[in-house]
Amino acid sequence: MTSSNRSQAVDVQRSYEIRTYGCQMNVHDSERLSGLLEGAGYVRAPAGADGDADVVVFNTCAVRENADNKLYGNLGRLAPMKTKRPGMQIAVGGCLAQKDRDTIVTRAPWVDVVFGTHNIGKLPVLLERARVLEEAQVEIAESLEAFPSTLPTRRESAYAAWVSISVGCNNTCTFCIVPALRGKEKDRRPGDILAEIEALVSEGVCEITLLGQNVNAYGSDIGDREAFSKLLRACGRIEGLERVRFTSPHPRDFTDDVIAAMAETPNVMPQLHMPLQSGSDAILKAMRRSYRQERFLGIIGKVRAALPHAAISTDIIVGFPGETEEDFEQTMHTVREARFANAFTFQYSKRPGTPAATMDGQIPKKVVQERYERLVALQEEISWDENKKQVGRTLDVMVAEGEGRKDGATHRLSGRAPDNRLVHFTKPDTEVRPGDVVTVDITYAAPHHLLAEGPVAAVRRTRAGDAWQKRQDAPVAKPAGVMLGLPQIGVPEPLPAAVAPGCSPG
Repeated sequence: MTSSNRSQAVDVQRSYEIRTYGCQMNVHDSERLSGLLEGAGYVRAPAGADGDADVVVFNTCAVRENADNKLYGNLGRLAPMKTKRPGMQIAVGGCLAQKDRDTIVTRAPWVDVVFGTHNIGKLPVLLERARVLEEAQVEIAESLEAFPSTLPTRRESAYAAWVSISVGCNNTCTFCIVPALRGKEKDRRPGDILAEIEALVSEGVCEITLLGQNVNAYGSDIGDREAFSKLLRACGRIEGLERVRFTSPHPRDFTDDVIAAMAETPNVMPQLHMPLQSGSDAILKAMRRSYRQERFLGIIGKVRAALPHAAISTDIIVGFPGETEEDFEQTMHTVREARFANAFTFQYSKRPGTPAATMDGQIPKKVVQERYERLVALQEEISWDENKKQVGRTLDVMVAEGEGRKDGATHRLSGRAPDNRLVHFTKPDTEVRPGDVVTVDITYAAPHHLLAEGPVAAVRRTRAGDAWQKRQDAPVAKPAGVMLGLPQIGVPEPLPAAVAPGCSPG
């Protein structure tokens, strides 16, 4: 093929598949990657394509110790598929790509594109360049080229949306490599954030989740310590915005003005995800976490005083280097005192490139496993007890899509309460759509969900439900051929979005 032929539009529908690993940041980045590819003329491959696509993109995470093994295993499984499918391309992006830029193409020479966390907007151009030049393209930016929210986004939900307020992190936790891969914190201007939210609401979105690596540190980059609480209050003034959530905050930056804003802003939901990591002061110090057990429990107490029905969740790492049985018991004590609605519990694993990976006192796997099982059993008991307190309450539940795996068999629907607890409820005679709100009485509690087995008390059809219905009824537009020129990049027509905690465990 001559270069002049290569520069023409290919009048075919090239399909793409994106495989996402890691935190909500990666999930939202994948929405942007989808928007970029579809803006360049690609069409999404059917669900369950499992590599049967013209372009397969891995959006990777570097948090877990064996992240690279999983990546190279998946890449290895695609190698024979690529041999049989002429023109197929494979791209690797995200945190692991940022970290292992020099080794991915060496270990998997069939990869066509490697891009980092700071330049996701370049993916269509890099795919084109790899196709034209017939050689792998590796491009890793060392700092953010443009705030990602300026990129086109194919949002997964019509009724709930992620909204990034910052990227990067200024903390130096010894177990976490994320700051080295996503850089120092960079905040968006409040006006830009609110404009994006208002655009989403105008399209029917009724729930947004403010997203940041350290979301409540927002303002440090723009010199305003109360910027986050002001942002929450500003969200409360947006007409049509029914639910506001945020993740993940850091105890160091969780100030009284944020608690007051949560309590005094009606559409800020009574839910808080507050990473503990350890209940031991000694281990917190070794982790370089800038709070101690007393400070953490003090925050929890203040939140509960201001928001009595708040559901509080957390992240906990078991088996950090040097953790003694006494240290672990301090974590168990903190869990008993805090009474989390649920906890994301992790067995410590080395993250290459972090200080903790080379610390003395690495804990044997058997010991870590035994402690982990004790912690999970305790938290399971507390979660169930806390859920039982919901029995008899009347809750407004926003109907969700894909939350109840057994809904078809049980003739139920599922949704989220204001505090984000999962509720399964009896399917009413009246049609309800994702984004609509039902009023139900809770009759039964399990550790990880609630049941409303009686009739639905009320159904409120919403603009969010209308937006979901509009998306379902819309004809599938035939995409333009893939243009082998610069893709369209800019502020997209705002489409509605999806929901989930930040870089765990963090």
